[in-house]
Amino acid sequence: MEYSDRFRAMDDNILFTTARPTRADAVKNRELLLDTARRLFDEQGVEAVSMSALAEAAGVGKGTLYRHFTSKSDLCEALLDADQRALQELTLQRLRSSGDALDTLRWFLLEVAGFAERNSPLLCTNSRNDPQPMLQLPAHRWWRQTIRGLLQQLALTSDIDYTADVLYVMLDANIMSFQHRALGYSYARIREGLLATLERLVA
Repeated sequence: MEYSDRFRAMDDNILFTTARPTRADAVKNRELLLDTARRLFDEQGVEAVSMSALAEAAGVGKGTLYRHFTSKSDLCEALLDADQRALQELTLQRLRSSGDALDTLRWFLLEVAGFAERNSPLLCTNSRNDPQPMLQLPAHRWWRQTIRGLLQQLALTSDIDYTADVLYVMLDANIMSFQHRALGYSYARIREGLLATLERLVA
């Protein structure tokens, strides 16, 4: 069953107002819905929050909610997209300002690990309902490209592609979730292990 089908709970009796909201109001409502969704997902878990409950918590009508997001899947993707864009911008700023490739690589791995940690419920829920592996998604492949580019600047004698893949796989939210939930690793330990692995690979 598709993710959107599992979580779609549209009310057959949704009433849409005829007055079209202004652009400013639409932007404000979208941000309100995203902020509310993030809070509820953090508090209750993604699967426990219905679209009706989200609309009620945000103080908007269901029509307003469904004008912005047709399903919970759309909502999750919007939350991930906003955070991913912020990460991309930070990364571009860092690449422009820092000349030390190894320091930048350490920084980048920690930033991506932080992204995977804080978005773990969204990433893991989506991956359970998407046949395409998470790390094959275009939104994540740029992580590998960045890792590989920084490794290339280090002039390593080892296999750069394989080294990049080892680090890239360690950033998979499902793997990090398994380490945290099943093995009991703290996220601090996961980050420390990631950096320790990097040091061994580039030594």
